[in-house]
Amino acid sequence: MKHIAELAGKDPLSRRYFMEMSAKLSFGLSVGVPFLPRAFQAQDGAKAKNLIYIYLAGGMTHLDTFDPKKNQGVMGDTEMIDTKVDNMKFGMHLKELAKQADKLAVINSMSSTNGAHEQGEYIMRTGYEMRSTIVHPTVGPWVQTLLGKRGEILPDSVLIGQSTSNAGFMDPSLSPLPIADPSGGVPNTNLIVEGERFDRRMEMAQKLGQQFVDKFKYTGPKSYVEYYQQANRLLKSDALTAFDISNESNRAEYGENRLGQGCLLARRLVENGVRVVEVVSGGWDMHLDVSGGTANRIPELDVAVATLLKDLESRGLLESTLVAIGTEFGRTPDININSGRDHYPAAYSCVLAGGGIKGGTVYGETDGSGKKVKANPVKPEDFLATIGFGLGLNMDETVYSPTQRPFTFADKGKPVTALYA
Repeated sequence: MKHIAELAGKDPLSRRYFMEMSAKLSFGLSVGVPFLPRAFQAQDGAKAKNLIYIYLAGGMTHLDTFDPKKNQGVMGDTEMIDTKVDNMKFGMHLKELAKQADKLAVINSMSSTNGAHEQGEYIMRTGYEMRSTIVHPTVGPWVQTLLGKRGEILPDSVLIGQSTSNAGFMDPSLSPLPIADPSGGVPNTNLIVEGERFDRRMEMAQKLGQQFVDKFKYTGPKSYVEYYQQANRLLKSDALTAFDISNESNRAEYGENRLGQGCLLARRLVENGVRVVEVVSGGWDMHLDVSGGTANRIPELDVAVATLLKDLESRGLLESTLVAIGTEFGRTPDININSGRDHYPAAYSCVLAGGGIKGGTVYGETDGSGKKVKANPVKPEDFLATIGFGLGLNMDETVYSPTQRPFTFADKGKPVTALYA
């Protein structure tokens, strides 16, 4: 079966493309990924039922956000501000999140050996080092595999901000449903033929697929027969309205930008039963003019996440929804000749909130210039393991790739359990 990434260059403007992609990526049609029997559905005491993982691609500067320093030699134009929590300080552009610091657990001791974007993002989203011989799943496919599929129609996981996704070595049917534009909903959902004609085409496609299955006894085509049926159910259901944020009354409060609207869509999807939502936001690679870059990007993050937390709380969803902010690395304490900051994996910051997290917590510490981790280092796989712990995943459960290689969630990372109440 073709890797989902191979579809990236194909024209997505056809009915057939939608039927194949939305069903295959959404409905969990398994063709048999072998794994050991589940010991349990969730760890005792796990509070998080949902995950919103906000990923800041490019490398968020820790010094200008969640780990500012008194040393003006490394701070440039960024000033330190107080927050609602005495020992938690933020950069000056995080004014709204400063008011909600009592909801946040800030990890200021993230450390990685991956200083390149692709490798750094890969491990922060899969928990594994990039290898040439295999592609590892992101969080969504892992959660569905370990906990089982939650809903009948809506996908278990959605990826906002990218046009393609994949499930790594797991069955492609576990791939998160990609939504490139959060304001556009699921593309290609308007029927271009009348209902009866469409039903006849669906019936014909299913018969042809079943004939192939009966002849060759191969499980792959069987999934096509099934997902045509389920995609048809999606098209005829009201479930698609979960992806429509056009009538949300507080839409402007999130910010009229991709990150803000992505966070709004994430809240709406969680509210409608989607278990894992990733929101990917680019533009954090600030080799040039870090002052101008932070003045643009950080306020968008600040408003979007602060509004998301308030919105989840007002709807009674914050305690059951784990919100995570991750990035591949930090930025150098030294400002370069182009007034920017370069890649710096040795020290950076990530954030957790909701889902049983102990708010008002600062975990780990860097030195006075933000250059070295002084206490409680956390690796990328530990960060994902901390997320998995909150979701109640059995991280000792082994899942086998098609070549029978054993894998576990977050590659044996150690969860920071002290961050949970």
